[in-house]
Amino acid sequence: MKISYNWLKQFIKTTWTPDQLSELLTDLGLEVEGVTDFESVKGGLKGIVVGEVLTCIQHPNADRLKITTVSVGLESPLQIVCGAPNVAAGQKVPVATIGTTLYTETGEAWTIKKGKIRGEESHGMICAEDELGLGKSHDGILVLDEKLKVGALLSDIFKVENDQVFEIGLTPNRADAMSHFGTARDLKAGLLQKDVNLELITPSVSAFHVDNRTLRIDVDVKNKDLAPRYCGLTISGLKVETSPDWIKNRLKAIGLTPKNNIVDITNYVLHELGQPLHAFDASKILGNKIEVKTLEKGTKFITLDGVERELDGEDLMICNAEEPMCFAGVLGGIQSGVTESTTSIFLESAYFNPVSIRKTAKRHNINTDASFRFERGINPNTTEYALKRAALLIQEIAGGEITSDIVDIYPNKIEDFQVRLSFDNAKKLIGEEIPEDVIKRILTSLEIKINNVTETGLGLTVPAYRNDVQREADIIEEILRVYGYNNIKTSKKFNASISNTSRFEDYKLQNIIGNQLASQGFFETLTNSLTNPDYTKLSDQLKEEHHVEMLNPLSRDLSVLRQSVLFTGLESISHNINRKRDSLKLFEFGKTYHNYKDKKEEFKHLSLFVTGNKHSERWNAITQPSDFFFMKGVVISILERLGLSNFNTSPFKNDVFSEGIVFSIDKKPLVEFGLVNKPILKHFGISQDVLFADFNWDHIIELVKNYTIQFIPIPKYPEVKRDFALLLDESISFEDIDRIANQTEKHLLKNVNLFDVYQGKNLPQGKKSYAVSFTLQDNNKTLTDKQIDKIMSKLQDNFAKELGAELR
Repeated sequence: MKISYNWLKQFIKTTWTPDQLSELLTDLGLEVEGVTDFESVKGGLKGIVVGEVLTCIQHPNADRLKITTVSVGLESPLQIVCGAPNVAAGQKVPVATIGTTLYTETGEAWTIKKGKIRGEESHGMICAEDELGLGKSHDGILVLDEKLKVGALLSDIFKVENDQVFEIGLTPNRADAMSHFGTARDLKAGLLQKDVNLELITPSVSAFHVDNRTLRIDVDVKNKDLAPRYCGLTISGLKVETSPDWIKNRLKAIGLTPKNNIVDITNYVLHELGQPLHAFDASKILGNKIEVKTLEKGTKFITLDGVERELDGEDLMICNAEEPMCFAGVLGGIQSGVTESTTSIFLESAYFNPVSIRKTAKRHNINTDASFRFERGINPNTTEYALKRAALLIQEIAGGEITSDIVDIYPNKIEDFQVRLSFDNAKKLIGEEIPEDVIKRILTSLEIKINNVTETGLGLTVPAYRNDVQREADIIEEILRVYGYNNIKTSKKFNASISNTSRFEDYKLQNIIGNQLASQGFFETLTNSLTNPDYTKLSDQLKEEHHVEMLNPLSRDLSVLRQSVLFTGLESISHNINRKRDSLKLFEFGKTYHNYKDKKEEFKHLSLFVTGNKHSERWNAITQPSDFFFMKGVVISILERLGLSNFNTSPFKNDVFSEGIVFSIDKKPLVEFGLVNKPILKHFGISQDVLFADFNWDHIIELVKNYTIQFIPIPKYPEVKRDFALLLDESISFEDIDRIANQTEKHLLKNVNLFDVYQGKNLPQGKKSYAVSFTLQDNNKTLTDKQIDKIMSKLQDNFAKELGAELR
């Protein structure tokens, strides 16, 4: 939200600088994300002065150029070559002197320099209005009033306005501050806490009166739940034209493009008071009747942007006697808007149901300044006041007469909120006792009425426009933000409670594994559970009928809850790779969601993603890509850290993994991991390998609960290592060797390790060589050579018998 400093000062006459107000607004919860400068004319007409053309003769070398001498208030006049057809001696003209910066229509800067044009020196430039930013005409130079003083600054003559604009990151609950008046109201309370007592100036509407009743338009609100309050009046005899500069400057400062005086006034009041308005061309209201109602689903309607939309049966519409004219509170129709030929209007000011407006805006993907305010909840009691304010501005600027009484349909008044505040509860929540008189002053400054005062608390009435303040906790928050979070003293005492919880609590195990992964170079991510429904087409394991759909999605890309953590992770990888971060190790604890015939279920996962190199480049190490076995080691280290070492592994392939392994206990999968299939990676624009591991965290938590810590004393006797270089068939895996070895010697064999693999030259075709080490140890005595040789011989025989292995 953009707030103009100059506009703000129309409501509160403060001498505080923009920087000071920025700090105060942020302390009040209206976080200022930045302050930008605004000039009503780009460049502020700096360096542009009034000049008088003394002489004007034909250029000797160009038919379309003139050589002029121009007095600009210096000791001697300037010679300027000019190509304008209307330049003549005796004129007062705007002159851009050497060094002046001018701007093109697109905002590009260029500087006036001394130069020669067709052989004649030129020491400046006589400007047209478009070159100055004062208009769009380029038919000739701008001729000024002959009474102006030579050398006068053009910025003083055209009253260039300089402004500072606050960019406020408005939170959704602060609907009351969505205007300059609302922001000023908050500033008044904040300044009062700083002992600066200023008046909040409210624009007067006392001059409002009905001139005659010659144009009556009946209003029928058929759905009063969706339109609790609807006001309107007619204005006739007005003239649609360009707005005066002061309105255009206000709108341009906050990023709006002026249209015409009627539309600009409705936008002006919207940003001034926070009340959206809409002006209908009265001649296009068929039957002189307005009906506020919903229409049949599927009805076609063309909006102001020229797009034909299909209505939903819940969309609230503003209609005439025959057809729809406007999405209520969202966007007008193409037929009923104000044009240059409009001479009479029906001016609408209403309060619409926020939920209804929000659904319509999201359903049709329309976001306007009006819907932004309506869907958050505006002040229902400023509707008539804003209507009068806009009507008076229209009369002042566009002329015309008010030709009907105000229609105000408000059958069920929206009441203020009644809240009870306990001083003790305020002290507990704030952590410090704020004096009662300070609390009363803050509440009064926020227009919260104090009905009664007791020793224990206050009875309060909160105005209806503060729809975010309905509980005692909300009142305390209001007190604290105005009092100032920075004014609450930090306690020197730290209080903590010790909870008696299991060491197997989910969050504790997440912290353990998260810290382990972080120490291995992984970064934790948090991706959106909302995802694109089309992702189910990438895998046969996912079913479209299992989608959990959003009732009111932000967009189609975020319309369902995810069934897999794979695709949101690949979105993160693609995003990083596109920004030259192609070596990644990521992990996430997240959920998947499934809609089955008889129930909806959600499952928790730990997902790992690895791509690119294991480590960043450095001079003293060779770059190594992250491979399948690196990921396998990470997966095993997680399971072992959780005490799950009795797992089984088996290879598998499917439409997600081109090569994978599943870890399971009692035939129930714990982890599936492997290389993601190329077609899936291609869908996300990823051309490098990605390793993905998906942990069934819910099942892991159940297994870990039964885990008991086991330990053995440190052995007193030494271990012994022996190696075999085994010649094997290519189809045999190390897992086969490990299994046979442990079956052969169950007591003394402590570890089997593969430390070298060789295939190629000097080996028979279809063969490979495994270098395997065996660690032997007896916990009760030192092993003898005879015992060791016997075990190794037995291992050799079994390898030869079951695997056909030979020693190299």
